[in-house]
Parts: sequence; structure tokens; C-alpha cells
Amino acid sequence: MTFRQTHLLGIEPLHPQEITTLLDLAQDYAEASRAGRRHWDALADVTQINMFFEASTRTQASFELAGKRLGADVMSMAMGASSLKKGETLIDTALTLNAMRPDLLVVRHPNSGAVDLLAQKVTCAVLNAGDGRHEHPTQALLDALTIRRAKGRLHRLTVAICGDIAHSRVARSNILLLGKMENRVRLVGPPTLMPAGVAEFGVEVCEDMAEGLRDADVVMMLRLQKERMDGGFIPSEREYFHRYGLDAAKLSHAKEDAIVMHPGPMNRGVEIDGTLADDINRSVIQEQVEMGVAVRMAAMDLLARNLRQVRGPREVMV
Repeated sequence: MTFRQTHLLGIEPLHPQEITTLLDLAQDYAEASRAGRRHWDALADVTQINMFFEASTRTQASFELAGKRLGADVMSMAMGASSLKKGETLIDTALTLNAMRPDLLVVRHPNSGAVDLLAQKVTCAVLNAGDGRHEHPTQALLDALTIRRAKGRLHRLTVAICGDIAHSRVARSNILLLGKMENRVRLVGPPTLMPAGVAEFGVEVCEDMAEGLRDADVVMMLRLQKERMDGGFIPSEREYFHRYGLDAAKLSHAKEDAIVMHPGPMNRGVEIDGTLADDINRSVIQEQVEMGVAVRMAAMDLLARNLRQVRGPREVMV
């Protein structure tokens, strides 16, 4: 296997072969899980700490379940009640945790770059579970695995990423990954929800849904991230759905076998029509959730292997 990373901080550092290696292992875990196997010992000697400075349901639960299925000792910290509330700095928290000798540290933080800063201060492997508007690498990887399973490949596809691009770390990670794997990426949405410098991303930009979805193999909808908005980015949710919410009429411009994706949580009737989201013939949204566990298992497995090579097998702590 080819995977040389000591951390998983983003998609940007990953080589295409490393992406393939991780997805292949995740595929094995997914198939074994579907066959009824639920427990492995790949992380039997590993301590995993989850630090979520932002609220999360899918990602946090997925990382917890992934660690437990691989046999890790998993601890999830309630960061809302942590010493950070008492004035401790993020670096001091990192140094305190490092003294406990964890092996895997899973971090979600509202500030871009915070997870990278933590990784510089600890001797364990760090996984980015989302940092500000920067990256969300495991989401892009689980999206990639879902696409590969549905389409039989992960190259030379046309993928339309639609909605709130400006505030989305999911969009950024997907743009990077899909580009590395030689796909055609279109960003679709109003100018107010496009990031600055979008022309430098190596993608097509469309303001009209019919144009953006034309002949698309994959339609990836994004949540309106109102918590990150500090102004009037859209006239109203009703108007937004009329112009940019995915429904059967808009989807008709994509290929007949196009799949529909959404990273969740969904705002039904805002970004996507509820009936379409539940359409088992087009929607792979529930499979994305399932693949999230498999991808996070693979990521932690590979990072733990590399950690053992650095520390030596007897130094990996329980």
C-alpha cells in the first residue's frame, strides 16, 4: 500500500495514489461490514481522542464508531466544558493532551488552520474533522468512495457542486480531490455564494442551474451555512429554492443516471426537494453516511500503521 502521511489535515497534500490506497481499504471495510463483520483489531493498541469544538452529529458519531469497530480506546471530550472556557489557549490544550500520549487525535474547529497548528505541537497522528472554511478531508474521501461505487470509477466524470460554495470546507476538499483524480468540476450558485478567487480553482463556474447541471454525472448539493454568514447572501430561502434548490425539473438537465449527493445536514425545501432526497434510484445520501464510517476506519488504520513505524511497535500506547 502507498500512504506516507503522518497526519490527515487536508486533501491538498495527498497524492492520487494515496487517495486510491485509502479508498481501496475503505472499500474492503465497507464490504466486510455489509457482510456482517463489525469488529477488527487494527487499532487494538491505540488511544483515540475526539475533540469537537463545533457541534457535530454525523462526523463525530462516525469517527467514534470507526474507532470502536477497529478496537481503539475512544475518548470524546466535551470541549464546551473544557479548560478553553477558563482561558487556556489551544496550544496549552494540545500540550496537555500530548502529555497523555494519545495515538490519534480527531479535531473539528471553527477556525481555519487551527487543526494544523495542533498537529505541529503533538507527537500523535492528527485527523482534521473540519476546520473553519478550510478543509474537511474525510468528507471528500467518503464522497469519492460513494461516487466510485455508484459510477465504477473516479475519473473523467462531470461533477456539479451546487449552492453555498463560499462558506463550504466540503466544497474546497471536494474540488481538490476531484481535480487530482482528473474530473471536470462545475461550481453552481449565485455570485454572492462564490468564494473570492474562484477563477483560480481550475473549475467551471455557472450561475444558472440548467447550464451547470447539463450532462452532469454527479450532482452534489451543499447546505446553506447560515451560521457562517454575516450579511444578506440570498433574498429569501423561498427564492433560493426556486433558483438553486434541486428538484426533478432541474435534475432533468443532468444525465439520466446522474446521482444526487448532499453532505448533510439537509435543509429540505431549501437546498433540495425532500422527495428527491429520498429517491433510492437517484439519491446516494444515505450511502454517503455509511461510507463515512468505512473511510474514517481506513484513514485511522493507515495513520496508525505509519505511527507504529515512527515510534516502534512497543511505543504505541494503550
